[in-house]
Amino acid sequence: MSIMEYNGGSVIAMVGKECVAIASDLRLGNQSLGISSNFQKIFPVSDRIYLGLPGLATDVTTLKEVFRYRVNMYTIKEEREIEPETFAHLVSSTLYERRFGPYFIEPVMAGLEKTPTGAYKPFIAATDLIGCLNFAKDFVVAGTASTKLFGVAEGLWEPDLEPEDLFETCAQTLLNAVDRDAYSGWGAEVYVITKDKVIKRTLKGRMD
Repeated sequence: MSIMEYNGGSVIAMVGKECVAIASDLRLGNQSLGISSNFQKIFPVSDRIYLGLPGLATDVTTLKEVFRYRVNMYTIKEEREIEPETFAHLVSSTLYERRFGPYFIEPVMAGLEKTPTGAYKPFIAATDLIGCLNFAKDFVVAGTASTKLFGVAEGLWEPDLEPEDLFETCAQTLLNAVDRDAYSGWGAEVYVITKDKVIKRTLKGRMD
């Protein structure tokens, strides 16, 4: 078994019309043994950026704190809030620094990028465990159910979804994909980020 699958868990991010969604399951396992059904994998970076960390649970905790420190240092030095694309490159360089003994995490980032006109543009990205960036215009997936997430998302996602439709699409994609994966599931957490607010919903999933 790969160390990436040791604790299980999956994350997906999707683009909508002036909004983004990011969702994860809530399972923490020790291979096929379930340990917790309330393990957080999505963390706020700023009001407009959220970060999903599927992978080895110890590295989830470590990296969450590393990114919190680095974003705070950026905010103090630059005297402004970090933008999603800048944060994606910060994540990439942090992981690449440790490429010879990497963190076993494949981060997923979702946020709203401020354009020069003052409007907000949806932004999603993911990296592998050594920081190779993947920018997408539709959706990005990571975790043990990533192949199933790709399949369901390809069938359900449409361009320019409104926040409510985006939530429904993202939630159904995740719930249906993790049902076919033994290492993910046990409920889900979905964040929809719009320019005015962030909507967080916790969903019940199959517990078998």
